[in-house]
Amino acid sequence: MGGAQFSNSSAAFLALLEICFAEKIGMPKEAKEKLIGEIAHYYGNIGVAVVDLKSTLKAGETIHIIGGDTDFEQAVESMQIEHEQIKTAKKGQSVGLKVKEKVREGYKVYKVQG
Repeated sequence: MGGAQFSNSSAAFLALLEICFAEKIGMPKEAKEKLIGEIAHYYGNIGVAVVDLKSTLKAGETIHIIGGDTDFEQAVESMQIEHEQIKTAKKGQSVGLKVKEKVREGYKVYKVQG
């Protein structure tokens, strides 16, 4: 006697809807992605995004940026903090990344795993 309960078929249907519409509602396409940060600023004249990290990121890893009409993957070729080149950035740090497409504040950054 509490709230509404879903049958197994209803739960399966809802799971299928989520998969089908994941791209439309701004979720990563792959289940093997982890949200690691958000775009804090974009310097259009040099194509650099500042990312506020919620998890560790290393040079050479692949990221997936999603927001608005933007949806692309790229390898992390270089990262900087205060104009100093780094190979690993930790949770809580803000890093500058060269990005191949225009991005905006608030876009989500995922690490492609596996």
